[in-house]
Amino acid sequence: MNRAGRNSVTHVVIGDEEAGQRLDNYLVRCCKGVPKSHLYRILRSGEVRVNSGRVDATYRLQAGDSLRIPPIRVAERHEDEAQAVAKQRVELPVIFEDDALLAINKPEGVAVHGGSGVSFGVIEALRQQRPQAKFLELAHRLDRETSGILLVGKKRLALTALHDMFREHGQGADKRYLVLVKGRWMNGTQHVRLPLHKYLTEGGERRVSVDPDGKSAHTVFRLLARWQSASLLEAQLKTGRTHQIRVHLAHLGFPILGDEKYGDFALNKALKKDVLKRMALHAWRMAFRHPLSGEPLELRAPLPEALAAYVAVLSNNENVEFAADNLEQILAGSL
Repeated sequence: MNRAGRNSVTHVVIGDEEAGQRLDNYLVRCCKGVPKSHLYRILRSGEVRVNSGRVDATYRLQAGDSLRIPPIRVAERHEDEAQAVAKQRVELPVIFEDDALLAINKPEGVAVHGGSGVSFGVIEALRQQRPQAKFLELAHRLDRETSGILLVGKKRLALTALHDMFREHGQGADKRYLVLVKGRWMNGTQHVRLPLHKYLTEGGERRVSVDPDGKSAHTVFRLLARWQSASLLEAQLKTGRTHQIRVHLAHLGFPILGDEKYGDFALNKALKKDVLKRMALHAWRMAFRHPLSGEPLELRAPLPEALAAYVAVLSNNENVEFAADNLEQILAGSL
């Protein structure tokens, strides 16, 4: 079921793929365009019933449950616009796919899901492009400005296993990024352990800062190439905090090129006039065990054309002070 009825009561029998979800999360997914505040109101009022009885919003659905959803007015115009954009404009290259999961190479500038002023994201686009799919859910997140490997669960058991894997803080999945930063990075390998704190600006935007009272965060940076004005690093996540790589690098004095939140704003403005019009952060490699079979998987996504072009500009304009022996293979995603 993709959408609740607008003018009549909808009755749904929960299948194996939907089983295990919290009731409120299920409603958020199937009642697209409906504010969460309204969904929680009809839950509290008892208008939503499971097996003819009232249940709490945290109730976990079971296969065979009969779910009653009252008539709900959906923001149809907004949703139709999102559907049209998702169908026509979003290219989502597939890196790997089987019955359990899907790995795509997410483009820069596309959110992983709709919300906060964004009418659609990767997951909405996938559902529109694959109407036959019974189940598609994000296994993790990437910032809108970040490109690269993004995993999507195609079965609930696989999704749950992937979520558990990402909660293991560096023990379950080996996630690595390629990042271009301002300045000459001198250390070959550097472990950065700086706690991070999330907060909101006066304008309501989400930000993160290094704070002794924040949550622990650990990133390993390795030098891949260096020029006079910039460096190419590999960033390996040992924890998965919001904006972790971006804030750690900015705090160390090596802001990511093109980062509009934590970067060098004057430099970014100048770069936009040249060839770099995006943030230089790309999720290029992920190694993990298949969520159902347990077999090892290693996925790679080549450096996007815009970032590869800027690496070429740097190499043409400045002397290369250092370059890893396997740099070309890394950039091509073929290592």
